[in-house]
Amino acid sequence: MPGIDRRLLQNFEWPLFAMALAVTLIGILNLISAAPEQTAGIPPTALRQMALFGLALVGMVAVVLPDYRIFERAAVPIFVVCLLLLVAVLAIAPLIKGAQRWLVFGPVRLQPSELAKLATVLIAARWLDRNAQRSDMRLRDLIPLAGLVGLPFVLVLQQPDLGTAMLIGLIAVSFIPFTGVPTRGIVWLGGVGLAAATCAWFFYLRDYQKERIFTFLNPERDPLGSAYHAIQSQIAIGSGGIFGKGFLQGPQSQLDFLPEQQTDFVFSVLGEEWGFLGAALILLLYLGVLLRGLSIARTSKEPFGSYIALGVVALLFWPTAINVAMVLGLAPVVGVPLPLLSYGGSALVTCWLGIGLLMNISMRRFLF
Repeated sequence: MPGIDRRLLQNFEWPLFAMALAVTLIGILNLISAAPEQTAGIPPTALRQMALFGLALVGMVAVVLPDYRIFERAAVPIFVVCLLLLVAVLAIAPLIKGAQRWLVFGPVRLQPSELAKLATVLIAARWLDRNAQRSDMRLRDLIPLAGLVGLPFVLVLQQPDLGTAMLIGLIAVSFIPFTGVPTRGIVWLGGVGLAAATCAWFFYLRDYQKERIFTFLNPERDPLGSAYHAIQSQIAIGSGGIFGKGFLQGPQSQLDFLPEQQTDFVFSVLGEEWGFLGAALILLLYLGVLLRGLSIARTSKEPFGSYIALGVVALLFWPTAINVAMVLGLAPVVGVPLPLLSYGGSALVTCWLGIGLLMNISMRRFLF
């Protein structure tokens, strides 16, 4: 192919691509069962997800083709554009279910907070590549980076979208162990985080958010109200047993007992219909993607590539861990969809852009 180094094709990142593809295709199949509109053919939501997956693959190819180091120069413009989109959300986005999260352009809805997570990875990788290579790095030296990350964090928090804001913060914090900051600084940061969480409890969290935490601690206090989502999710997963009830045979999903079964609780549908073995397979695929990402970070020939890879791993790890813990009753219910598996175009495109960056870094480590 003219214009493309043949060595890139020879070193194409097949393992990562195959595992991410498998999760996405299983997700589309799962959405057919989880769709509220049961029709003779493929439900409209699953068809839309297929179309969005096509768009995501185009985005992945666009990210894979150029040398990933171009994103070092593009990180600031991308970050600024995402900030402007977040401001536009607060200014003009319609109120949907009590929140402003989507910019609506006719039939197209864009959720800028999803793109902001990837922009945070790029801007953090750029800043760390330029500033975190000193042996005497201290926690206070990361204050400028904290200020940068704080911009999308605050804007997303105002939508309000506590789940995505929390993910942006966790992605940023995930870089700290790899910056050379002493252990005592990390411990001190943990103390600051605990103090901030305490202040948030008393001065920021709304009553319904506090109720979710109370419900997590004692689900029986309101089984038909705030605990309903968590209880139905655990019933669905538990009823699946080892082998599951079979495709389109889960009563919790088919009879619509399970709320948000296309997004936040899509893993519950999978557990009910495909059982422990199906759920374990998905978790193994996620583990494979994450381990491959860490391997790419370790073998990258330069720090910028390593930081991007670490950031993308964090972008995929935290929502996966939080969502699975949530549907199993091991964490409070929060609005965090499962990467690659849940319905949603902005999230799917963002994840595949991240996968494209990992593939780009892996394929070009042989060229340096």
